[in-house]
Amino acid sequence: MRAAVVTNSEFEVTDLPTPIPGRGQLLINVSRCGICGSDLHVRNHADEVAELSAVTGYDSFMRSDQSVVLGHEFSGEVVDYGPGCRKRWQAGTPVVALPIVRHGAKPQLTGLSVEAPGAYAEQVIVQESMTMPVPNGLSAEHAALTEPMAVAWHAVRRGRVGKRQHAFVIGCGPIGLAVISMLKAAGVRTVVASDFSPRRRELASACGADIVVDPATDSPWTAAPTRGRINGVTDILELGFDTMDRLRRVPNLPWWYVFRLAHTLNAGPSGPVIFECVGVPGILDQIITAAPPLSRVVVVGVCMETDRIRPAMAINKEIELRFVFGYDPGEFRDTLHLLAEGKVDPAPLITGTVGLNGIDTAFTTLATPDHHAKILIDPTSPATTP
Repeated sequence: MRAAVVTNSEFEVTDLPTPIPGRGQLLINVSRCGICGSDLHVRNHADEVAELSAVTGYDSFMRSDQSVVLGHEFSGEVVDYGPGCRKRWQAGTPVVALPIVRHGAKPQLTGLSVEAPGAYAEQVIVQESMTMPVPNGLSAEHAALTEPMAVAWHAVRRGRVGKRQHAFVIGCGPIGLAVISMLKAAGVRTVVASDFSPRRRELASACGADIVVDPATDSPWTAAPTRGRINGVTDILELGFDTMDRLRRVPNLPWWYVFRLAHTLNAGPSGPVIFECVGVPGILDQIITAAPPLSRVVVVGVCMETDRIRPAMAINKEIELRFVFGYDPGEFRDTLHLLAEGKVDPAPLITGTVGLNGIDTAFTTLATPDHHAKILIDPTSPATTP
């Protein structure tokens, strides 16, 4: 099969042996594969990521001097099964799969390990138990976005955003756009998106953002309606006075039970939910400094460098930080069905398609935010530019 192999940051399209599925695995023909921001990063910084991954317990992450086939956002069609499979689907069935396989008892990350070649290729191995048929005639292009959209769905679920809460999305690259789409699918009424790039702001609107802000000229924090919102720490103190004044007017009321009940029901005052989707040093501290008190900050952007925040700032505002990564199989399945049922439209994210020979150009194009968001790879396409 033909595949794009990266070694020491350089891509080469070459012929590789046809993959042979192992126990519990199947072989699929790749229909489409998305280029992920993590692919852009590991092309040049694989060794740093590998060191970090080893500390967290995964010691098989790719190294720069290894020859690796990238690609973990893909759709395809069933070709053949390995031993020990239930052979659930006929050859030619459109499928997607979580990008993880098991060799013996050890999991391997598809497209990010030399042990699990990815989908920048004509074919890829997937685990049968992690594979799902594509329902409702969903196109191969949209099905390939199941993986990045599942990342966003997991972030939104972890954010626990109420429909009446304001949600802020800082950074409108592919993952920020996916978060916007999933927030609207979850019924959140007010989504404020912020990005310096005019093209990304345009795409944010297409994905459903209610308010889109250029942070070079306007503040996202004042763009949303502020009436009734906690905007500063004095608002919290004033709320405390007002609440106690009302409660103490009721004779013999054990007012402290009201506070206990509010804590039990998580019904106390709260700020907005903010999704950090940039992933560069300094952004998190900027958000903590500017965000309203009692905000929940969901860190989705992956900052691979050492960063600094001022804990006292977060403490004084009672800012809650949540770091998110990946998704579970149930979230992956639910995302697939949200796409197939038309509840989420990923079309605005897809801005170009290339063949295997166009991957290097696509990577160069994606280094700037002015034109493209998500570029897909079609292994059968002769296109060399997106």
